[in-house]
Amino acid sequence: MAEKKASPIVKDAKQSELVFSKKNYQLLLISIAIVAVGFILMMGTTGDIYDFRRTLLAPLVVLSGFGFGIYAVLKK
Repeated sequence: MAEKKASPIVKDAKQSELVFSKKNYQLLLISIAIVAVGFILMMGTTGDIYDFRRTLLAPLVVLSGFGFGIYAVLKK
């Protein structure tokens, strides 16, 4: 009963490529920045908690940032 020795794994050049292109990573960073701006708009210590900026504008900015992130991932 001869045992087989495991052969070393050979990586070819195509296997070591990144999943996304440089443009995808740039778009992802932009989407993270948009989401961060949305959360900054939501925060604050002065003013009414139910004002336009905190209840409508900031959540829309955050959702648009998430949508832009999905676009960045799906873009070829």
